[in-house]
Amino acid sequence: MELIVTGEKKTYDKTLTVRELIEAEQVENPLYVTVSVNDEFIRSEDFDSRELADGDEVEFLYFMGGGR
Repeated sequence: MELIVTGEKKTYDKTLTVRELIEAEQVENPLYVTVSVNDEFIRSEDFDSRELADGDEVEFLYFMGGGR
């Protein structure tokens, strides 16, 4: 399966869930990452059940606090 992960086309041997992709990509701070698939935010409680499809575009987002 081919996915676009943070703007880069990548190939995987099998269908992955969001959680499996987070692990495969060794995402830093997986407890604090927000994931969007095709511009749709995925709830963290759905990471284990949400399967990705060939051609999906996945982004890992981190929200930072601070500023003035």
